Amino acid sequence: MTTARRFRLVVGISGATGIALGVRALELARTAGAETHLVVTRPADRTRAYETDLTARQLRALADFTHAIDNIGAAIASGSFEIDAMLVAPCSAHTLSAIAYGTGDNLLTRAADVTLKERRRLVLLMRETPLTLAHLRAMTMVTEMGGVVMPPLPAFYLRPQSVDDIVTHTAARALDFLGIKVTELARWQGDPVLAEA
Repeated sequence: MTTARRFRLVVGISGATGIALGVRALELARTAGAETHLVVTRPADRTRAYETDLTARQLRALADFTHAIDNIGAAIASGSFEIDAMLVAPCSAHTLSAIAYGTGDNLLTRAADVTLKERRRLVLLMRETPLTLAHLRAMTMVTEMGGVVMPPLPAFYLRPQSVDDIVTHTAARALDFLGIKVTELARWQGDPVLAEA
């Protein structure tokens, strides 16, 4: 008799601004009971130091398993290792391009390539603006391969009261799309003005 395993999520954090998105995704996934595998690029470690008070050890403690960026022998580098989904939060233009072209130049991009080739869900919280034609073409390529590019745009109709509200909603929305249900996701309930008419 086999026991059902927990939802298994790979979280990649690249060097784009917005590391709070990856941090919150890890926190929400843990609360939801998902098993998380984390891989952090070297530029992301620099961004962590700029944008948070977390140490590298504290960031890695948010995941169940962490993998070194150069460890191409890690479990998440193989399609035979069962995962349910992968989230790259935030996703830099460099990482987007590497995924689009399948370079597999580090463990994060290799894991994303594996996710795509195994036809599993991949969501990229792409953090760049304005966009060049190269960015748009890379996003098209990833989309054509089955990935989802989800720029972290605020849902102002929810009337967020803080940056934390925006970060939480964005991370929760991405996890929800990947199949992890989180109670922190505020959902649109319809236009209250029209509902009263």
